[in-house]
Amino acid sequence: METDGMEETQKQKETAAGHVSRAGGRPWVGETHQRFMIPKASEIDGGNPVGSKISAASDTGSGQSVATGTIASIDADRIMRGIRERSLQAAVIGLGYVGLPMAMEMAQAGYRVHGIDIDARKVSRLRAGDSYVIGIDAALVEAMNESGRFEAGTDYRAVSQADVIVICVPTPLTTEHEPDISFITAAVDGMLPYLQEGSLVILESTTYPGTTEECVKLPIEAAKGWKAGLQFHVCYSPERVDPGSVHYGVKNTPKIIGGSTPACLSYGERFYGSFLNEIVPVSSTTVAETAKLFENTFRSVNIALVNELTPACEQMGVDIWEVLDAAATKPFGYMPFYPGPGIGGHCIPIDPIYLSWAAERKGAALRFITLADETHRHVPKRIVERAAELLAKDGVPIAGARIVLAGIAYKKDIDDLRESPALDVFRLLEEAGAEVAFADPLVSTFRKHDGTMAQARPASPQTWAWADLVIVTTDHSGFDYEELAAHARLVYDTRNATAGVAGGRIVVLGQPGMSAGGQDGES
Repeated sequence: METDGMEETQKQKETAAGHVSRAGGRPWVGETHQRFMIPKASEIDGGNPVGSKISAASDTGSGQSVATGTIASIDADRIMRGIRERSLQAAVIGLGYVGLPMAMEMAQAGYRVHGIDIDARKVSRLRAGDSYVIGIDAALVEAMNESGRFEAGTDYRAVSQADVIVICVPTPLTTEHEPDISFITAAVDGMLPYLQEGSLVILESTTYPGTTEECVKLPIEAAKGWKAGLQFHVCYSPERVDPGSVHYGVKNTPKIIGGSTPACLSYGERFYGSFLNEIVPVSSTTVAETAKLFENTFRSVNIALVNELTPACEQMGVDIWEVLDAAATKPFGYMPFYPGPGIGGHCIPIDPIYLSWAAERKGAALRFITLADETHRHVPKRIVERAAELLAKDGVPIAGARIVLAGIAYKKDIDDLRESPALDVFRLLEEAGAEVAFADPLVSTFRKHDGTMAQARPASPQTWAWADLVIVTTDHSGFDYEELAAHARLVYDTRNATAGVAGGRIVVLGQPGMSAGGQDGES
């Protein structure tokens, strides 16, 4: 997640609902949309809320809800007491970089959490008090285990003990470059036999608009004979995790949430509002799904623009980094994006494709997304072409050249390899005949495109000196860039990580030549 910093909207907060802010300060869309809240404890009369039960709503079939005043079958007093006393239990399906932090936040807030993951190795590590997610300390996992508030397992039967089920599973692309929601459908199928009446099901996995209604709500209604907002509740609340961030985590990142009905939304708001700082309710699950995709589509399009401008600046003799730093001084209407070897992680390479695919289903083509995707896919190839040019100037053909990638993770100071552009650069270099190695202080090994394993070399003078070319593909803080520059024969820095480094033969992506005696593009 990145904040855009372009303009700040004044949000209206409802502190009684757990610091709830309505997106943009706007009321519900359409005069027929009436909000039905789970009553506060002060509104309970004689053990029952005023009006008897939670008011429910009929569904329009598009994720929006129109009030009908139907009496729900769920006891609002029990829900509110469960939230207040932390007697509600939760199940988190998928214990990766989204699910585990969410499970820990719930457990720290006092809820008992059942963690479910099909990966037995992850479960074993969690049961042993270990952590595999950066930002989640092993000591925290161990403490939550010992407190009895967190228990990891592989069995969906734990859902039978849960009042709230949160689905945090991967949503990759298929080999045809289309949405793959098989993990969502598998999670729903797995929990269905054990889902209890009155449960709240929240989908957090990033996905295309309509998924929550089509793949969560409708299958439950069909299998159980229940109605959303009556016998169970469904919400969509997109994850907004920024891996490795020291500033934003689950608790202090504003939480968007949409419900299948107003009653569903109310339950979701109250639950998340009991342990998160700010809740941003929206009028439907589809709005919440689309908001998440737009956030990252915005980033994708702007990064593509910068990556397309970078070689143009090189050819014009303009330093792209100086341009971007100068532009970033504008205090309004602008936010900086920077070039690199490509995009990585789950969000930026994948989310826009989900949005584009959903739009095309309805006959709308999103050309910016298509163009940005094409630009992103070409960047690693351009990095390899430039590497070949630099080696050729040293009289070294790329076939047989020894090349070290400094960093294989997709992002600074994390160990996440998902969609990492460094993997593409590694593959393309090997296909060109180079002898390729990598060093990464956070990644010890990875599976290459041919199925074999690559082992990291130490980030040492010997490693840098071995190579004909060192390419900085991830700007980890753990690298000593002065040492790297001092021992490498030639450095191609795609992250501007060597800014301020004196000496060495360094070519920086997006910079023209600056020093006497160096090759074109070297400093």
